[in-house]
Amino acid sequence: SARVSSGPWLSLSLHNILPYRIHGGKSVPNVKGGDQTKMEEGEFFAIETFGSTGRGYINEDMECSHYSRDPDAGRTNIRLPRARQLLSTIEKNFGTLPFCRRYLDRIGETKYLLALKNLVDVGAVTAHPPLVDVKGSFVAQFEHTVLLRPTCKEVMTEEMIIENEFFSLV
Repeated sequence: SARVSSGPWLSLSLHNILPYRIHGGKSVPNVKGGDQTKMEEGEFFAIETFGSTGRGYINEDMECSHYSRDPDAGRTNIRLPRARQLLSTIEKNFGTLPFCRRYLDRIGETKYLLALKNLVDVGAVTAHPPLVDVKGSFVAQFEHTVLLRPTCKEVMTEEMIIENEFFSLV
C-alpha cells in the first residue's frame, strides 16, 4: 500500500455544545492566530480534527444532504403551506438536531425538495453542505466530545480499534 502525505484542516474550529444545539455558538480555533476565545469549566466541546491530502482549507461543495432547524429562527416569513408543514415535521421529529434527506424519506415525506429549499432560503433551516478540499484529495474526520471539569478534561466519547479500523463511539 502506498503512503500519502496529509495534514490538518487549518480553517476549522472547536465548538461548544449546548442542549439540543450541536453548535452552541462559541468557537475556539484549531490553530493559533490571535483569537482569544477560551474554553471554560463546565462547558462541553466538540473537538473536531479533519485531516486532508489536499491544501488543508475547506470549501463547501457538492449537493447538500444535511440540514438542521435554526433554533433562533421564527416562522413569520414562511409563506408556502408545504414549507410550513415540512417545518412542523422537522420540529416534531428532529427538533434542532441535524438530519439528512434520507431521514425525511424514512418518515414518509415525499416531494419536499422545494419546501426544504424555501426553509433554507428564509433561514428557518440551515444547510450543512459537504466540506471538501481540492478536487481529488481525501478527507477524514475524527471527533471527540469533552467536558471541562475543575481538575480535568473528561472525554465523553470512546475509541476502539478493531482489526486496524478506527471507530469512535458516543
